[in-house]
Amino acid sequence: MSEVMITNPASVLGLLMVVLGAVFYTSTSTHPFWRRFYRYIPALLLCYFVPSLLNTFGVIDGGDKSLYYVASRFLLPAALVLLTLNLDLKAIASLGPKAIVMFLAGTVGIVVGAPVALLLVSSLFPELLNGNGPDAVWRGMTTVAGSWIGGGANQTAMKEIYGVGDTIFSAMVAVDVLVANAWMAVLLVMVPRAHAWDKKVQADTTALETLQRRMAAWQEEHAKIPLLRDLMIILAVGFGATGLAHYGADWLAPWFAAHFPELEKYSLHSSFFWLMVMATTLGVLLSLTRAHKLEAVGASRVGSAFIYVLVATIGMHMDIGAILDSPLYFLLGAIWMLVHATIMLGVAKLIRAPLFYMAVGSQANVGGAASAPVVASAFHPALAPVGVLLAVLGYVLGTYMAWFCGQILQAMAQ
Repeated sequence: MSEVMITNPASVLGLLMVVLGAVFYTSTSTHPFWRRFYRYIPALLLCYFVPSLLNTFGVIDGGDKSLYYVASRFLLPAALVLLTLNLDLKAIASLGPKAIVMFLAGTVGIVVGAPVALLLVSSLFPELLNGNGPDAVWRGMTTVAGSWIGGGANQTAMKEIYGVGDTIFSAMVAVDVLVANAWMAVLLVMVPRAHAWDKKVQADTTALETLQRRMAAWQEEHAKIPLLRDLMIILAVGFGATGLAHYGADWLAPWFAAHFPELEKYSLHSSFFWLMVMATTLGVLLSLTRAHKLEAVGASRVGSAFIYVLVATIGMHMDIGAILDSPLYFLLGAIWMLVHATIMLGVAKLIRAPLFYMAVGSQANVGGAASAPVVASAFHPALAPVGVLLAVLGYVLGTYMAWFCGQILQAMAQ
C-alpha cells in the first residue's frame, strides 16, 4: 500500500496496546478455540508479528521510530531495574550448587553454541560470513544470544549495542521465538519422566522437596494486592534508577571515547551499552535493599508490561518477507539449541542433578521469566518462583554474556 492509514504516534500506541490486550485476553481464555489456538501459536510470537502485519499492510508506519525510541530508552532500562529487583541471592543459594551449575551450564551452552552453529552452517554456506553491515548474520545472532541468556530486554540491548538492522532482526526474532518454544515443548514432555531420570542418575532430591515446601509457605505469607501507593513507588524506583543510569551513561561513553579510542570495537563508546549495564547494576544493588520487597506487590509484573510494550514497538519494524526467505537462519537456530541441549544434559548427568534443575536452568536462560515459571510449575505449582529467581539471574547476566558472545561472533566474521 502506498499510503499509511495511521500516522499519529499516539494512535499507533493505542492500537498496539489494544493488540497486546487482545493477545493476553485470548491467551488466558478458557474457550476451547483459544486453548487449541495457543497450543500451537505462542502468545509472544503474536506480540511481535501482529504489529508487523499492521506495518506490512500499511495500517501503521513502521518507519517511524519515535515509539521505539521511547520504549528502548525509557521503558527498557526501567524494566531491567524492576526485573532484576527480584534477585534474591540467599534464595538462589538455597537451591544448592547444582541448580546454579545447571543454570550457568545453560549460559555457556548459548555462548558456545552460537559460534559452533555459525561455523558449521557457514562451512556449507560461506555467504553467511559475508558483509559487516547492519544486516550481517553475526549481528542478528547477538540479539538471539541476548534473548536466550536473559530476555527481551537483553535482546533489545544487543540490537542497539551492535547496530542490528531491522531486516536481519526480523528473521532472528522468528528463530528466537519458534526454536525456543520448540525446546520448551521438549522440556515439558520430559517432566513426567523426571522420577525415572532422577533414579537413573542417582540424583538427591531432598533439598528440592524442602525447597518446595518453603516456597509454598513464602507465597502464602508475602503475596498481596498492590495499592496505588505501591505502584507509584515501583514506578519511582524504576524510572528513578533509569534517570540515574542515563546520567551515568552520558558521562561514561564520552569519557571512554576521549581516553580509550581503541575500545570502540567493544561497544564501550556506546551510551546505550552503558545505559544497559548501569540499569542492570542498579537493579542488583537495589535488590540488596528494602526495595527488594516491592516484588511482593508486583514490581516484576510492571517490568514485564514495559517489555511487552517494547516488543510491540519492535514488531512495527519487522519484515515478514525476510523471514520466509531465510530458512538458513532456522538451521542456525536449531544447531545452536542442539549444542545448548547437549551441554545441559551432559552436565546434568555428570553432576547427578535432578531433572528439575536441568529443565528450569535451561528455560531460565532460553525462555526467561515469561516461561521458566511454566516449566517449574509443571513439576509443582509451588516451584514456579524458582523459575523466576533463576530467570532474574539470567537478566543480570544477559547483557554481559550476550555482549561477550557478540565479540566472538564478530571476530569470526572478520
